[in-house]
Amino acid sequence: MTDTVLTDAAHPMPHITGYPAARDARCPFNPPAEVRTKTSERPVTKVQIWDGSTPWLVTRYADQHALLTDPRLSIDETLPGFPHMTRGRSETAKHTPPLITNTDAPEHTRLRRMVNMPFSVKRVEALRRSIQKIVDDLIDTMLAGNGPVDLVKALGLPVPTLVISELLGVPYDDHEFFQRNSNVTVSHTATEEEVAAASGALAGYLGELIDRKMAEPEDDVLSELAAKVTAGEMARMEAVIMGVAILIAGHETSANMISLGTLVLLQNPDQLDALRGAESPKAVAAAVEELLRYLTIVHTGVRRIALEDIAIGGEVIKAGDGVILDLSAANWDPEEFAEPDRLDLTRSARHHHAFGYGAHQCLGQTLARVELQVVYSTLYRRIPTLRLAVPPDEIEFAFEGVAYGLRSLPVTW
Repeated sequence: MTDTVLTDAAHPMPHITGYPAARDARCPFNPPAEVRTKTSERPVTKVQIWDGSTPWLVTRYADQHALLTDPRLSIDETLPGFPHMTRGRSETAKHTPPLITNTDAPEHTRLRRMVNMPFSVKRVEALRRSIQKIVDDLIDTMLAGNGPVDLVKALGLPVPTLVISELLGVPYDDHEFFQRNSNVTVSHTATEEEVAAASGALAGYLGELIDRKMAEPEDDVLSELAAKVTAGEMARMEAVIMGVAILIAGHETSANMISLGTLVLLQNPDQLDALRGAESPKAVAAAVEELLRYLTIVHTGVRRIALEDIAIGGEVIKAGDGVILDLSAANWDPEEFAEPDRLDLTRSARHHHAFGYGAHQCLGQTLARVELQVVYSTLYRRIPTLRLAVPPDEIEFAFEGVAYGLRSLPVTW
């Protein structure tokens, strides 16, 4: 994207660069060097996005921490000037009903309360044993065959998809359908028509399931949503779109973390050895937090719009300005995490921004953590000789979604 220059003489700005910036193929885990430079030199600055608009980019951890709890920033995607991630997202926002992902308090508080319970620590911890069985069964299948295998298909995608299917009440047999359409809805390269078609297909699918569970409820989240519709606590479309959002978020990010985490550990054998030998659940949990910080797979920032003027980082964000908070930059901020480019599984990283922060912090973070704890504490112990089946430079990354990942991860043992 061609650099442009802001010409406001009273408030001069450096060249405005395009966002998101491309990562260096030689070190794809690292946030783009251009973004990291902004953290140290100009942590609140303007960037240009796909539609030519120039929202503010906030990269420093402390600034993000303050802004993510500031009520003067709104997540309402229908407001003029909101810095949408893609053209498709901009178009679908016009027709999307209120959700926890596009509303502010008090509406957000009401909607979040509707779906908090299934993702509480107590409810998720109760799933740990069944998640362990899912992981063990999939590893059994891997070991019963001959390597190499694609870890993305053998473990990365199946684990969170099986878990969210069971929790939500969606037939796992339909996983190819909802994975395919989910990928389109979060893609930066899909057209408006493709996003609308995929979103419509998922809404129709979840709508039929909710209607069925209104008549024949089961022990799952969709049945709980259906009961709220029956009781008049939620509109049917609210429940449908909420179900779609949970389904997409419930498998996309964890799937990427499983394969990416494995790749980075295989490239850091000392850290892999330490994790394999960890006997304490606390040590495993700490390792998961560091991997979440180091990878920060939501790589296109979280988006907001200012409702009032906000002074921060030596700049004034004006009412109506778009704001992008680059989570990976904050998680690699050397003022908050010493030697951020060094993977250190003993680091105290629990305060990272990988799940965001504040009222809109990821609803499924507890579930994601448990899934990763089970996978990382099981896979490398059960297959101690796990290794890449191809040279590292042949592994293809996928950056077109909200979360980045791997197209495949060939491994053997």
